[in-house]
Amino acid sequence: LCGTEMKVLEDKGRFPVIMGHEGAGIVESVGEGVSTLKAGDKVITLFLPQCGQCAACVNSEDNFCIQFKQSETSLMSDGTSRFTCKGKPVYHFANTSTFTEYTVLKEISVAKVDAAAPLEKVCLISCGFSTGYGAAINTAKVTPGSTCAVFGLGGVGLSVIMGCKAAGAARIIGVDINKDKFEKAKEVGATECISPQDFKKPIQEVLVDMTGAGVEFCFEVIGNPDMVAAAFASCHESHGVCVIVGLLKYGVQLNINGWLFFSGRTLKGSVYGG
Repeated sequence: LCGTEMKVLEDKGRFPVIMGHEGAGIVESVGEGVSTLKAGDKVITLFLPQCGQCAACVNSEDNFCIQFKQSETSLMSDGTSRFTCKGKPVYHFANTSTFTEYTVLKEISVAKVDAAAPLEKVCLISCGFSTGYGAAINTAKVTPGSTCAVFGLGGVGLSVIMGCKAAGAARIIGVDINKDKFEKAKEVGATECISPQDFKKPIQEVLVDMTGAGVEFCFEVIGNPDMVAAAFASCHESHGVCVIVGLLKYGVQLNINGWLFFSGRTLKGSVYGG
């Protein structure tokens, strides 16, 4: 289970439910009106649908489809569940429910992929990889020669690092309390890794000291409000950009010193890599 799924269950979960929001598969059959897919096509699942017609979908700077906001993700768009157990309904999860051999999705919740794509690898594009890589490329728009910091070195955090590297960042600092993750982070592009537990002063002060004035691009990939504040304070005061990638619990309030905005820093969100 992904940490994001646990937070969604705690906030808005309906039970019993089939979990899973990241996956790839082969179309078994299509319903009436489906025109872009046919049986036998390889696809990845999309927890964030793309209707292609709403204001978000037609805006090149946006991807938060209105169909996601208007739909009850525990059910299909017609208000029903397509899963049952012993005659009773079982709920869907995030428009996908991929922890099952067969699932039912809307046409706008799948994307066709190359027939040669290996399903055990391309499934990562359906959330983890795209969310991290896209946060660096599309949301932050990391620039060549820049310095980046990534808070949280799980699968999504590693994908952020790959995006920063692909964008040409000169320095990529990984931040995590689990040092077992450092080797893999360096393997995919981190130039150095640090643990907040190794320092007596706040991690934002450590990063400012390491870089001289703060990092140009910072990513919070945990979903921890304290870490969001620390990441934002780690940014360069005049042009630093901080992107929240990790899901914060519904209703959580951020405690950020308002003075940090009086210089030019930017704090922004990202979903599914923008």
